[in-house]
Amino acid sequence: MSDIYPNQLTDGHNERQLALQSLFRTLEDHSEGTVIVDEQCKIVWINARYADRFGFKDPANAIGKAVEEVIPNSQLREVLRTGQPILLDLMETAERTLVVTRLPLKDQQGQLIGAIGFALFDEIQSLAPLVAKFSSLQKELAVAHESLAQARRAKYSFTHFIGECDSVRELKRQASRAAQRDAPILLLGETGTGKEVLAHAIHAASPRAHKPLVTLNMAAIPETLLEAELFGATAGAYTGADKKGRIGKFQLAHGGTLFLDEIGDMPPALQVKLLRVLQDKEFEALGSNQVQRVDVRIIAATSAPLTKLIQEGQFRADLFYRLNVLTIELPPLRARQSDLGLLADAILNKLAASGLGQHRLAPSAIALLSQYPWPGNVRELHNILERSLMLSDRAVLQAEDLRPLLYPAASPSPNPVPLNLNHNDAMLAFEQQLISDALKSCAGHIPSTAAKLGIGRATLYKKIASFKMSPAN
Repeated sequence: MSDIYPNQLTDGHNERQLALQSLFRTLEDHSEGTVIVDEQCKIVWINARYADRFGFKDPANAIGKAVEEVIPNSQLREVLRTGQPILLDLMETAERTLVVTRLPLKDQQGQLIGAIGFALFDEIQSLAPLVAKFSSLQKELAVAHESLAQARRAKYSFTHFIGECDSVRELKRQASRAAQRDAPILLLGETGTGKEVLAHAIHAASPRAHKPLVTLNMAAIPETLLEAELFGATAGAYTGADKKGRIGKFQLAHGGTLFLDEIGDMPPALQVKLLRVLQDKEFEALGSNQVQRVDVRIIAATSAPLTKLIQEGQFRADLFYRLNVLTIELPPLRARQSDLGLLADAILNKLAASGLGQHRLAPSAIALLSQYPWPGNVRELHNILERSLMLSDRAVLQAEDLRPLLYPAASPSPNPVPLNLNHNDAMLAFEQQLISDALKSCAGHIPSTAAKLGIGRATLYKKIASFKMSPAN
């Protein structure tokens, strides 16, 4: 070894140097070639196998030559320039591609004294298992990215918003024009009218369609968690916070669209922060002092009367004006009875695809549906039709199949009003029953119940408390 390795590497009394010598012998014995150069990148040693590969039958004839004269595509000079190893690389030769490793050589003082190169394999196929594993991991990662991207894409287009009446045609015209602009959009309409479907359709028709569509229902998230859900949070920003922090919906929607459903339920404190994002395109995560820039198009929706909430001090007027740039009002189902047949057919086809079998409506059934006021709109229509299929064995649904679901048989009031009450007590009993019925018809949703009764949410909460009722009543 002493004739091929610098003196400072041949001290047999040093365990580290012995280990280096052993490593060198192992690599030299099992590699396809080894070469050592000095600090001027001139060859000081090359084994016979490597020299013969490049046309030198006698390795001694290569000693003293610049490495590129012997190995044309060598990168050992780059190792000397940077002092950094090139652990795994491909080197082209006249005959085949070599898999090589290049390492710097340093003395005991850490000074660079040369470099060493090993040709590990002379066939790229030798790395096939490693390349296959890497390729498999790449494919799995691509599938995961695609799955996440699909989850953030629009699920509906304008064709999914069923209807041909004049109000729906005008609605689609406005929405199509609005989709091409980046201004905020405010969707107004009763619950169940299709605001989420329209929001998806607008995003799908916009220049941002290839970017994420992120949705958040303000009424579905506890107020204490809503800020972190919207803007993200740093690690430890609040009790129970994720140790790695939390990415907010604004960050997830960057470059795309953020759909804020039931915006009327947004707490006043967060309304200020949302206003800043709309004005300045920036925000701070919960528990962070770092300002983050964001490019997001906002689509907001509500079934609550925002102008009334503004008067009651529950919704900021300046935020309303920021959101109210492009406003689209969705008509209730009772205002477009001519679309009932189309909607029913579309719902029945969807239910058939889910395994409930193909059904259709008899003229008497359609006539009955047309007479109903539909307080729950299209969502209620879907519910009625699905329940009817569960209960009926007929392929053609008749009016008598639907009537019990639309108009349940009259039953005694759970809280009948005694006839001997005075006027004030009787009115209170009537009001309690009225609120109870409204809550049931709106599935306990306070904003919808308040709108149905024509009173403010704060007033409704007070009456529920005074009657010791539950929103689920």
